[in-house]
Amino acid sequence: MMPRQGMALSMPAVSQNGTAPRCEHLDDLAPVAPLSNDCRDCRDCRDRPDRPAGLVVCLTCGWVACSDDSPRRHARAHYEETDHPVAAGLQSGTGWRWCYVHQRLV
Repeated sequence: MMPRQGMALSMPAVSQNGTAPRCEHLDDLAPVAPLSNDCRDCRDCRDRPDRPAGLVVCLTCGWVACSDDSPRRHARAHYEETDHPVAAGLQSGTGWRWCYVHQRLV
């Protein structure tokens, strides 16, 4: 690897994956905004009495849905329907991204 200008030789370049193993599914992602006006709710769970445990946003299209920790797992259903591979947590202070293809954090 050739060091970039201004980069110390002993410092490794930080990839888009951070310290996680490389995931090529991040390569083609463009920034997206969540498609929900209210990012505190899963559209598919709005009329349900049980609330989602957490929300994620699809990093391909911006769809907001409940996470795998929630009873209905609408984010996983969105992946299975669309093949959009990566979702990110919506809770403030979280910076995690999940690749459904590799089944791991990226």
